[in-house]
Amino acid sequence: MATAAAAAAAAEKRKPVFIKVEELKPGTNGHNLTVKILDSKPVPVPKPRHAPMSLSQRPARINECLVGDETGCIVFTARNEQVVAGFRLSWFVVFGIAGPLGVSVQSKLVFEMMKPGATIILRNAKIDMFKGSMRLAVDKWGRVEVAEPANFAVKENNNLSLVEYELVTVQA
Repeated sequence: MATAAAAAAAAEKRKPVFIKVEELKPGTNGHNLTVKILDSKPVPVPKPRHAPMSLSQRPARINECLVGDETGCIVFTARNEQVVAGFRLSWFVVFGIAGPLGVSVQSKLVFEMMKPGATIILRNAKIDMFKGSMRLAVDKWGRVEVAEPANFAVKENNNLSLVEYELVTVQA
C-alpha cells in the first residue's frame, strides 16, 4: 500500500518553473526560459579529416543566437535539430487498374526555427562556460519549442555573455 502511494506521488508531474535571464549563474542547469531571438549566426564546422561520413552521419549544424527577455540577454548555442525544425506530412494515395495499389507518399516541410524575432521556450537548459563566458545550451535531455510571439522588449544592454568569469581556487 505504501509503495503504491509513493509511486502515485512520483508519477505526478511538477509544473515547470520559468526564470528570467538575469537569474542565470555559471555552472547551473535545469532552467526553463521563454526568450526572444535577437540575432542568429551559423558557426562554420570543420569537416572531419578521417574516413568519409556514412549515410547516418550528417554534418553538424550549429548556430549561435543572441536570445533574451525583459531582464537581459545571453548567447544560446543551437545544435542540429534545434536549428531546423521539420514536420513530416504523410498521406495515402490509392491507384487502381487491375486492383487497388497503395502508395505512401511523404513530404518534408522544413523551416528555420532560429530566425531573429521568433520566440522560443527552452526547457531544461544549462549554462556552459566557453572561454570564461556563459553560454546557454540545451542538450539531449532538454527541449526547444517555438512559442507564440512574446510581447516584451528585450533588454540588450545587460548581456550576460559579455561578463568574463575566472575560476579561483581558495586554499584553506
